[in-house]
Amino acid sequence: MNGTSPKPSRMIPLAIVLLAALACPAFPEDIRTLTKRAEGGDAIAQYNLGNEYASGQGVPQDYTEAVKWWRKAADQGMPDAQYNLGIAYTFGQGVPQDYIPAVEWYRKAAEQGVVNAQYNLGVSYLNGQGVPKDYTLAYFWFSLSASGSTGEDYARRVQERDYNAKGLTPEERLKVQQMTRAWEATHPRK
Repeated sequence: MNGTSPKPSRMIPLAIVLLAALACPAFPEDIRTLTKRAEGGDAIAQYNLGNEYASGQGVPQDYTEAVKWWRKAADQGMPDAQYNLGIAYTFGQGVPQDYIPAVEWYRKAAEQGVVNAQYNLGVSYLNGQGVPKDYTLAYFWFSLSASGSTGEDYARRVQERDYNAKGLTPEERLKVQQMTRAWEATHPRK
């Protein structure tokens, strides 16, 4: 060799730097890109950024920041962000616990077919949290949630719906079944 090849001792620090760079996750760059898209008004990016803050993935966990981004996406009509806001208000994560706005956000998501929001709205009516207790409306929302579910979720939701329907008269159940069919006719599943 003519002395132009690098010596092995010089390559070791370079190899360590390269290995360290490859071992570091790309989260900070991904978060910066996601934040720019979210700041630009992209509802999907806002929703995803809210999820990142809620889970602490790539950023410190911060429910207040999560709620901020979910609200921006929810205000643009994103049903999953609306559902997440309902959860945040139900459990007081990033906002004071308050069942009234929780129900409002669940309703917006439920109207768009989010079965978990429909279920939680049923629970709200069953327990009188954020709305007056109403077993008929609880049955209605449980019915919608069950009809949009599959597998174990379906079985669990049907069981919940039927258990809570025991206090309804046959006429009330029939009325809710008619309400459910009418709702499903005007809100086709995606």
